[in-house]
Parts: sequence; structure tokens; C-alpha cells
Amino acid sequence: MTTASLRALLNQSIDYAGMFPPCSLALEQAIKNHAQYVRSTDSWVLGGFVLSIGQFDAARQFLSEFDPLHPLRVAALGPKTANADAFLDALEGADAAIRSLSSNVDLVSISHLEMFLPNEADSALLEEARVILGDLPVFLEAPPERVQQTIALLAEHNSNAESATFGFKLRTGGVTADAFPSSGQIAAALVTPATHQLPIKFTAGLHHPIRQFRDEVKTKMHGFLNVLGAAVLAAEHRWDAHQTATMLEDEDADSFFFTDDFFAWREWKISVERLQYRRRFVRSFGSCSFDEPCEDLRALGFL
Repeated sequence: MTTASLRALLNQSIDYAGMFPPCSLALEQAIKNHAQYVRSTDSWVLGGFVLSIGQFDAARQFLSEFDPLHPLRVAALGPKTANADAFLDALEGADAAIRSLSSNVDLVSISHLEMFLPNEADSALLEEARVILGDLPVFLEAPPERVQQTIALLAEHNSNAESATFGFKLRTGGVTADAFPSSGQIAAALVTPATHQLPIKFTAGLHHPIRQFRDEVKTKMHGFLNVLGAAVLAAEHRWDAHQTATMLEDEDADSFFFTDDFFAWREWKISVERLQYRRRFVRSFGSCSFDEPCEDLRALGFL
């Protein structure tokens, strides 16, 4: 039986990104995989299907793979733009595409939109973006050198809004060693006070539960239990960056404990109730595989 704390930590946590590297599947295969996953016993772990705005029209022909009890939940991916004007134009196009695809109300829902924020972004640009998108949740990404500044900008905007509709998207890996941020870089983002009330999701490189060296990328890949666990525990216990990095770098699965009452890493605990609260802000991670994370969790005896 899956423990209550594991369910609380991983509920709808994996946004399936089968069309993206290293899997790089064709749309048809990826969307048919997703249709199987929404009907599987592991469907509770499944979040959205990562689909670029440019592929919305092509995806329509595969909507028959879904039904009202098993709809397609889309994590929409917008284009990367060069400046603020192009960003707003792209949002207009994304909004139109989302409204059109969402007209299939029994078969499709849009969980959120992901976009790369231009460097000159400020509060005025966010206000214009919100006017365009309404209350659709949006996760905005920035380059590594602008992470802290962007988190602060989004948090300030959310504090003046009725609901926290802007979140931050943190890149945690890629297909080459240089694409993986250090544990210190991830920790710095997770312990920023603004992050604790800012929705955050992660993308790339989180294929395995526990941090480990992987020959295919010639470096150590971050574990999704490390990252999600550190995000909730750092906020709950007000960790500093050093403590957070220590958890991110732990390669021992025996350090992680899941019961029906609490989740713990070493001596640090969080109750299921508090974990559910923290997951309002620690949302999900993108993975090109859904089977691999679930198989790894079973191999560890967690699932």
C-alpha cells in the first residue's frame, strides 16, 4: 500500500514531457502514452501533458484517445521570445490557442502555461500579461543569473494580486552535464524567503527518485525526491542553503522515510497535513519519462 505521505508528496507531480529530449517521441506516440498513463494505477502521480502551443492543432486529431473520465490535462508550453513586446504578442497567441483547445471541455483542460520571461521584465509587464491571461496559472522561467531577481519580482506581484497566479519554473538538468545546476544553485532558489509562498515547478533532469551518477550525461542527476523533499522541508523548517544542499546531495535512499503520518529525511519531519499545504507551492516537475520514475520508486519499495 502506498503511504499517505508519499501520495501527498507526489500527487500529480509528474508533467509528462515525452516529446522532449532525451526521449524525443513523436506527438502521436507521446499522446497515446499519456492516454495509457491516465488510466493506469499510477495515474495519481501524473500531472499534465507538456504540449507546446504550436502543436495544439496537431493534437486535436488524437483527442479521441481520451474521454470525460480520463481527460487530457495539458501543461501548455509557450515560445521563448526575445523581448517584452514579443512576449506579450506570444501571450496573445497562447491565450487564443488555449481558449480554442479548451472548447473541448469534456476532453481537455489546461493546467497551466509555461513561458520564458524576457530579461527586461518588470511589474508593468506582469500586469499586462495578467490582463491577457486572466486567472490561468503561469510558470515563468529565467536564466540562472536572474533566478533570484525573477523570484523576487514574481513574489512581489503575487503579493499585490488577489491570487498567486504567477509561479517560477526552475531548470534542474538537461541532456548534457553542463545543463545541470549545482546543488548550491538549486538550494539558493529554494531558501529565498519569497519562494516559500511562490508556486514553483521544476523541469528537466529529474528522471530518478534519488540523486545518482548517470553515465548517459556524465554527471550526477538530481533526484526528484531530493528536490521536492528539500523544497517542502526547507520552507517548513526555514533551512539555510547549506542544509538544503545537503539534502539535495544525499544519495542514500534509506535517508527518506514515508509513513501514513509524516514524510521525513533523516531527523527532519513534516506531517501529511503540512505536506499537503506545502504542495500548494511546490507543484510538479517535467519528465520525458513517466514509466521510469514509477519503476524506480517500486524498486526502492516506496510505490
